[in-house]
Amino acid sequence: MVLSLGLGLTLLATLALIDGNLRHQISGNLPEVAPNFFFLDIQAHEVEDFVSLIEAETAGGELQRVPMLRGRITHLNGVDVREIEVPPEGAWVLRGDRGITYSDTRPENASLTEGEWWPEGYKGDPLVSFTAQEAHELGLTLGDTITVNVLGRSLTARIASLRQVEWETLAMNFVMVFSPNSFAGAPHAWLATFTDKDATPADESRILNAVTRAFPTVTTVGVKDALEIVNELVAQLAIAIRAAAAIALIASVLVLSGALAAGNRARIHDAVVLKTLGATRRMLVRAFVFEYLLIGLATAVFALAAGAAAGWYVVARIMNMPWTFLPEVAFSTVVLALLLTVGFGLIGTWRVLGHKAAPVLRNL
Repeated sequence: MVLSLGLGLTLLATLALIDGNLRHQISGNLPEVAPNFFFLDIQAHEVEDFVSLIEAETAGGELQRVPMLRGRITHLNGVDVREIEVPPEGAWVLRGDRGITYSDTRPENASLTEGEWWPEGYKGDPLVSFTAQEAHELGLTLGDTITVNVLGRSLTARIASLRQVEWETLAMNFVMVFSPNSFAGAPHAWLATFTDKDATPADESRILNAVTRAFPTVTTVGVKDALEIVNELVAQLAIAIRAAAAIALIASVLVLSGALAAGNRARIHDAVVLKTLGATRRMLVRAFVFEYLLIGLATAVFALAAGAAAGWYVVARIMNMPWTFLPEVAFSTVVLALLLTVGFGLIGTWRVLGHKAAPVLRNL
């Protein structure tokens, strides 16, 4: 019983933990108020007119804008990146051009983990703030230097701080944020987001049409459409995982039923002998309930330990996502194990307790 039910519940716990972590990471961390639009490639001479248009077309909402350039990392601490072995999870930072920006102030949706932000109006050597996770994957620390090629010119900057970025907020952020003096005089475009939680589909359509007519070179991305696609994919994935979990549960119930049926002969023998010695039906039921509770508890502990280990390996090692142990899954697994063992055990035991003693004793 422990083996059959334990394996079924282990698979059930594994799938439930994977499902919970996926939903938590993909949809659970999405902000309640995401930007309505991203606006790309706003030219420098169009910024003020663009801001005026958005303000005229909307009654409220918040428009945020940042300068954006494209650059490719060519050297780390003076070493050509083509000569550096980088873990696969960090290789994407060095692959092709990256969006970069500059700012006097720290982004609102990021917190410093190491170092300090440069003072406003800084005029010294070029500095850069790097995302902490990507810096760790590339083997970078405070004081290291990176060289980026921007518009055909190479710029070397020293890492002044590391940031923990919450990408799930869907707000603007970059792997690299430079001090403003790093790109003084360099031509660049602007990136903007517009957020209005009270905007209706009609409002969004009006804004989109106005921007398209006035600024045909500006690329507009509707975040709501992208979120709907993500939510649909997550829902489909959740259905598939829960279907697999249901099959695992049904299989474990069938195996448990077979294990109980196989042990019926021994239980009939025990019940008849105990009844002959004076045990009442109530006493036997209580004894069997305690037995099944212990079996269910042992099964649940095994399923939780093995299921958590398997779920962690799949989520953290294979999917490369943060792992979170979900107490509600653990509690439901324990309750399910106890209900199954006690329920099916009592169903089989009740039939056992109804046997007459004489026929069984004659065949011992």
